[in-house]
Amino acid sequence: MKISYNWLKEYIKTDLSPDEMGILLTDCGLEVESIEKFETVKGGLKGIVVGEVITKEKHPDADRLNITTVNIGSDALVTIVCGASNVEVGQKVVVATIGAKLFPISVEPFEIKKSKIRGQNSEGMICAEDEIGLGNSHAGIMVLEPSAIIGTPAHEYFKVEEDFVFEIGLTPNRADATSHVGVARDLVAVLNTKEATIKYNLELPEVRTFNIDETTSTIEVVVEDSIACPRYSGLSISDITVTDSPEWLKIRLKAIGIRPINNIVDATNYVLHELGQPMHAFDADKIKGGKVIIKKLSDKTKFKTLDETERELSSEDLMICNAEGGMCIAGVYGGIESGVNAQTKNIFLESAYFNSSSVRKSSKRHGLKTDASFRYERGADPNITVFALKRAAILIKEIAGGKVSSEIIDIYPTPIENFKVPFSFEKCEQLIGKKIDLELVKIIITSLGIEIEHEGNDALLLSVPPFKVDVLREQDVIEEVLRIYGYNNVEIPTVLNSSLSFAEKPDKEKIQNVVAELLTNNGFSEMMCLSLTKGEYAGKLKSLSEDRSVAMMNPLSSDLNVLRQTLLFSGLETIAYNQNRKNADLKLYEFGKTYIAIKGESTKYVESKHLSVFITGRKQEESWNTQNNTMNFYTIKGVVKNILERLGISDVKLAESNSDLFSQGLAFSWNKKLLVEFGEVAKSVSSKLMDIKMPVYYANFNWDLVLEAMKKTSIMYSEVPKFPEVRRDLALLIDKAIKFEQLEQLAHQSEKGMLKNVNLFDVYEGDKLPTGKKSYALSFILQDENATLTDKQIEKIMEKLMKTYQEKVGAEIR
Repeated sequence: MKISYNWLKEYIKTDLSPDEMGILLTDCGLEVESIEKFETVKGGLKGIVVGEVITKEKHPDADRLNITTVNIGSDALVTIVCGASNVEVGQKVVVATIGAKLFPISVEPFEIKKSKIRGQNSEGMICAEDEIGLGNSHAGIMVLEPSAIIGTPAHEYFKVEEDFVFEIGLTPNRADATSHVGVARDLVAVLNTKEATIKYNLELPEVRTFNIDETTSTIEVVVEDSIACPRYSGLSISDITVTDSPEWLKIRLKAIGIRPINNIVDATNYVLHELGQPMHAFDADKIKGGKVIIKKLSDKTKFKTLDETERELSSEDLMICNAEGGMCIAGVYGGIESGVNAQTKNIFLESAYFNSSSVRKSSKRHGLKTDASFRYERGADPNITVFALKRAAILIKEIAGGKVSSEIIDIYPTPIENFKVPFSFEKCEQLIGKKIDLELVKIIITSLGIEIEHEGNDALLLSVPPFKVDVLREQDVIEEVLRIYGYNNVEIPTVLNSSLSFAEKPDKEKIQNVVAELLTNNGFSEMMCLSLTKGEYAGKLKSLSEDRSVAMMNPLSSDLNVLRQTLLFSGLETIAYNQNRKNADLKLYEFGKTYIAIKGESTKYVESKHLSVFITGRKQEESWNTQNNTMNFYTIKGVVKNILERLGISDVKLAESNSDLFSQGLAFSWNKKLLVEFGEVAKSVSSKLMDIKMPVYYANFNWDLVLEAMKKTSIMYSEVPKFPEVRRDLALLIDKAIKFEQLEQLAHQSEKGMLKNVNLFDVYEGDKLPTGKKSYALSFILQDENATLTDKQIEKIMEKLMKTYQEKVGAEIR
């Protein structure tokens, strides 16, 4: 948001420099991101003066050049070679001296230097208007009035104005500071705090001169939706002349980056940036039926806005209508048919208070961000509409003529009352951490426009005006006091008090860091995604439900309208984003929360934490000396098992996942609860929904259950065995329905002491085997931690294993 230094000083009398003012604004919460110099003529005509041509002679080596001597008010005349045909002795001219930087209209800026032109010295330049940015003419040099005083700086002669513009990074809660008056109010409070007395006052524009000239052009106003439009004010002004705005008004608007249009539109823009109240001027002769109706139109109604774009309205869009149709999207953008143009003679001036949620939704829906919607979305002041209307009417009469031709129409069925907030000095000291003088606190509060309704010994009852939309509680008022008093003025305490605390085991942060480091050290990158996502995602999977989504009341957009039920889609969006930018080999993880609404007699909200892991693409970076192996199902399975092993969680059971998230997947359960499921993401999700070309493998840990399992898990140190391992292999012919997990469990049940590990290292299925059969090759690692195994012991264990497989699964030993 841009704020003009010169404009700001109209509402507070101070001689602070722009830099000093910028520091004070930043300290009170209005962060000044930059201060830029503004000049009505670029460069400010620095180094350019008024001169008089004393002599003129033809250049001996160039027919079109003249050698002149010019008096610029210095000790000696300067010699200037000039090519203009209209230069004559005795003329008062504009002279750019050596070192001056010119900013021409049509070419790049350049600096005046002492030079030789066809062998003759030239010590400056006699300028045309386009060469110094004052116009477009290059027909000849500028010839000034004879009364012009020699040596006068050009910026004084042409009355070039200089201003400084603050770029303020306004936070969304500061609706009260979206205008010059709002910023001045904070500055008044800060300066009064420094003086410890009410020395400065906010000087609002004068409206006592407002009067109604006649009532011949009254327009009927009907508000059909008082929720979306709690207050609507307006009046008529007749016999105006639409033309260019006066120079002072153009300068004010240009300084803050607003393009002047005409005196009527510029007047409404001026009041908006002065008071923070959006306004709109309708051509009164185009208001069909002489009636203004505030209502919502039918869904998909066509409406052409000022940018000549035909838009399709929603039945939720509040419209300003006449007797036959829409004229303006309320609080957002005007219509092309009712706008003010050069032929307009009569206007109806609107100053309203619209519901912030209604304006926000319409603005987002149509992709229109305007100065008006910016202010309405944050919350305008409902009690300033009539004041702003009077201010605009006075200004329009001054610059466009005309007369106020109706009474002020003000429809305000349910006035918005001030907020009543109790304020405790003790609570203020407790939250700020410093005792501030009670009188100083009252100075801050009243300087901010908050009324003290009742005063007790150690407390106040405050009446907070509605323009302070974020000040509703005692804590909010204390924050306002601290903001104006200055965070930097609260000293850091020299004594630090602490107490012993008991941290519940397991340490949640430590366990999360352990897993994060494990994954990061194995080449994974951590993601941090928004908790908001598209509501339509929930309808794409049977395992999710749109009815269980936690919807936002005022979503930023349709892409961020619900809280996520799963971390899957935010991860897939990240993968798609990276793959579209040629980064296809990805290993990602995220710790995040999911949100579910369980609806019944009363809605219950469930918030749970998860760890998501994603892999896709190649295992290793492409190189001439590495194999082009891609990550697969067993890669994600290895990652899951590594995490569980690192955490010491071993009492888990493996089963197939029946989730429609996966085309193939497995799940580990703990204590009969789903701990983690993983597998290849179904193509209907990764490819069709997200347009991801490569297979994506995903693991979803229920992190809350992981922490619960950790409470019953202890990681113990064990010595490295002194005695060697022994490996033995078996080839089994088994039914195709039998899975490796079943064989592994049977092996451990059969030999609990010496068997350390079982591994499947070969699978064969082919026409050489009986129908319905497959061949598995298993390896068994045997070890006695107290002695070296003998051949007899090993043979006995293997015989036991073979017998178990033959009896339990009907295996044939090959």
